[in-house]
Amino acid sequence: MSDSNSSSLKAYADSAIGAGQSVIGKVIGSAGDKANAESTKSKAEAEKAESHSVGKVGPMAFSSSGGVHADDPNRSEGSWNQTIGSGKESIGNLLGAEGLKKEGQQQNAEGKGQEAQGQLSDLGSGIGDRVQGTIGGMVSGLTGNREDQEKYRLMHDDGKVAQRSAEADIQKQA
Repeated sequence: MSDSNSSSLKAYADSAIGAGQSVIGKVIGSAGDKANAESTKSKAEAEKAESHSVGKVGPMAFSSSGGVHADDPNRSEGSWNQTIGSGKESIGNLLGAEGLKKEGQQQNAEGKGQEAQGQLSDLGSGIGDRVQGTIGGMVSGLTGNREDQEKYRLMHDDGKVAQRSAEADIQKQA
């Protein structure tokens, strides 16, 4: 997209504009308004998709707007514990070792809880950074402090990546 600072709010606004154009096009029968409506709706869908997209490499997440976030360590440690626990459970089943099987089940369950704790931590801190970045950016914009405005924009973008990364992992598990 040409706008590197994608926004969910902008996507929703464009979607509403597209819906309005569609109604106008249907009421007056204008093919031009109908075409504009479809174009605006498509643009809104693309903006929303870009706003929610996050790339991941290991425990790092990135966005097209430049936001970067390192996952809470509990996320990767919890995932590791789930993997080891599942392995122990499988070996316990294979060998008929009930103790190893139960130990694996317990480690797997603890890993799930640990990963969830990390996801919630990232989700909460991401939302907090987005709010703080938005408010700080507005205040800096009003006072004309461009340096602080950029600092708060980066805080917002990094918070957005943390939030979207956690949301994506939570949705995978649902």
